[in-house]
Amino acid sequence: MNEMNSNHRIETKSSTTASIMCLVRAASYKDKRECYLGPDYVAYELVPSFFKFVIRSRLLFKVLSRRWFSKGIYEYVIARTRYFDEVFSAALSQGFDQIVIFGAGFDSRALRFSNSNRATIIFELDAPVTQEEKVNAYHSKKLPIPENLVFVPIDFNKERLEEKLSRAEFIGGKKTLFMLEGVTMYLSRDAVEGTLRFVSDTSGSGSMIVFDHIYAGVLRGENKYYGEKGMYRRTAKVGEEWTFALEENETGPFLDRFGFAVKDYCNAHEY
Repeated sequence: MNEMNSNHRIETKSSTTASIMCLVRAASYKDKRECYLGPDYVAYELVPSFFKFVIRSRLLFKVLSRRWFSKGIYEYVIARTRYFDEVFSAALSQGFDQIVIFGAGFDSRALRFSNSNRATIIFELDAPVTQEEKVNAYHSKKLPIPENLVFVPIDFNKERLEEKLSRAEFIGGKKTLFMLEGVTMYLSRDAVEGTLRFVSDTSGSGSMIVFDHIYAGVLRGENKYYGEKGMYRRTAKVGEEWTFALEENETGPFLDRFGFAVKDYCNAHEY
């Protein structure tokens, strides 16, 4: 897995989409509506003071969010965050040995769930520039970095996943949760397949992988799903294009090739 895509922007600048996800989670944390209320207090701490002011005003946020976010992205990220939170929390309660978070961005679960983490080691992989910005933000906001959190900076275009994780003391054969939240769509097909092979080869009994993906029709511009055109254009505009997708009925057969059994699957509407 040494190739993300043809665009190397995130290897030289912090990921814009990671910052947008952080803004969404921060806004959700202050959203008074029950279905929109999110748990990510860390994201709220990390965003600029101006944005905090905006999201505390329901009217102002409603106006400005139309400029900041594509249609549907706010709702989708809130739902996805809750879903991945549940999987993460369950892994801790079930005593998983390790959790590996690919493309972690400003993911805060290691901190938010630290009180319920007894002995699980958490590895966060991301491009060095984005990861450095996150670590610096934690320090500047005086947020504690859990002792069992291991940062693994990796240049996906030049470095091998196996070597980087091995040096970070990841242990193959252990019961591990692998998380790719908002990641697969930015990878090449070879990179996705290489990641799945790595997970399959290194997983211990009872291991799991959780990820989301887009449908191939989005890349073809079929415009069948709510908000897809705006989301696709927004990511391309910031230089982080979507490059990988699966057909609507392809997920199961695709994962079968790597020895995975689908435990749960839902589309955006079900989310």
